[in-house]
Amino acid sequence: MLKTSASSFGPVPTPPADWAVTEFGRAQLGDARRTERLLMIATAFAQQPTAPLPQACGPGPATQGAYRFFENDDIDPAALRQSHHQATLERARHHPIVLAIQDTTTLNYSTHPQTEGLGLLGSRSEKVIGLHLHCTLAVTPSGQPLGCLHSAVWARDKKKRGSARARHRKPVTEKESRKWLDSLSVCLALAPHCPDTTLINVTDREGDLYELFAQALAVEAGPRVHLLVRSRHNRKLDGQARRLWDTVGRMKSAGQLKVRVGRRGEQPARLATLAVRFREVTLEAPGRKAGQPALTLWAIEARETRAPRGATPILWRLLSTQPVTSLEEACEHIGWYAQRWQIEVLHKVLKSGCAIEQRQLETAARLERVLAVDLVVAWRLLALCKAGREEPDAMVSAWLSQSEWEALWCHVHQRTTPPQQAPGVRQAVRWIARLGGFLGRKSDGEPGPLTLWRGLHRLHDLTAMWRLCHAKNQR
Repeated sequence: MLKTSASSFGPVPTPPADWAVTEFGRAQLGDARRTERLLMIATAFAQQPTAPLPQACGPGPATQGAYRFFENDDIDPAALRQSHHQATLERARHHPIVLAIQDTTTLNYSTHPQTEGLGLLGSRSEKVIGLHLHCTLAVTPSGQPLGCLHSAVWARDKKKRGSARARHRKPVTEKESRKWLDSLSVCLALAPHCPDTTLINVTDREGDLYELFAQALAVEAGPRVHLLVRSRHNRKLDGQARRLWDTVGRMKSAGQLKVRVGRRGEQPARLATLAVRFREVTLEAPGRKAGQPALTLWAIEARETRAPRGATPILWRLLSTQPVTSLEEACEHIGWYAQRWQIEVLHKVLKSGCAIEQRQLETAARLERVLAVDLVVAWRLLALCKAGREEPDAMVSAWLSQSEWEALWCHVHQRTTPPQQAPGVRQAVRWIARLGGFLGRKSDGEPGPLTLWRGLHRLHDLTAMWRLCHAKNQR
């Protein structure tokens, strides 16, 4: 019979998963018992990603302990994040190139107005409140997410709204825009710890800041860190009357690149043909930075030549601090930028898969602690989904415990005795997705995070029953 606690109404929680030990085992929380509790919480959250805290942790002491953990003001949320950041860095060391993709998302808690410490999410209404999250996600050039290298959480101060003109007059270090510089600073600080890895810090148009490029170019040649930004401004060329993208657009195409575009609304997926142009450019400092030095960068334009009727043609205009001297290098940079959508998927999984915006705690500090756990759970779900495509033949035992893959195999094959060898990642991912409603038809492609996290809920129940039956058979 499965052991139970005298004060509990349910089974003892599942032991901490190996992955949870890897991601959170080094957290410096001031007490080893707190770290043990963190490992139990992370394991429970990953088994049932969308479940509310009491459902994920189970009735009795486990849920009570989780609430006490998140309510403990002696636990620094940064310490929770730092352990995962270190684990991510260790994975990054094994790759020659790692994309450090940074982006911001908002977490809306307007339905919990009594929560202390929340801030405004916009400028139109004081009723729209929540937190801001800025992440730097490490991704391989092929698209495998390695984890977060940096993350920051903050609430906007309602008393410091000010006018747009007043904000423009402030230095970037006193504005929210410093988040872009902070991410790059982290990459520069990490570079000496992974000397065989080149870090490419990737941002969308909001990161098109003079100060960010100046920071990247000011570093000596030692650290292998470069910047790749989607351009927002048609800046002035140094010593010329023409603007940046007017000049690049007049160039003869250096060649073509074909990229697959996913379905968007009523537009079906398609294979788009992009005309590629690139050149070295020297940009004047903007008007508000008069007197600052010009910046020498490399500009790349990828423009779709024949978009289908009703579809918005692709137009990517990129700026890089890394030299781009050939069509092959230009296409490589375009491919790197194409992986930027991974961080948007991460944020989607965090909100829809982990239901972070439905967490009900009384203060922003408590939400930040639970967010530190949910963010790692969301990354792992996304990474498992991607591993099914990138590493199809690898054993799933690196992702699932023995009890989990045995329960999964026996359920799929309707047998009571599992094989000795674990299935491959791709096959296991498809089986889990089938539990979540994935049909697996030829036209369905590979399963996504949505069906995967639904399948993980069912796998949790199957595994619990498998362990129960297995324990009885051992008596």
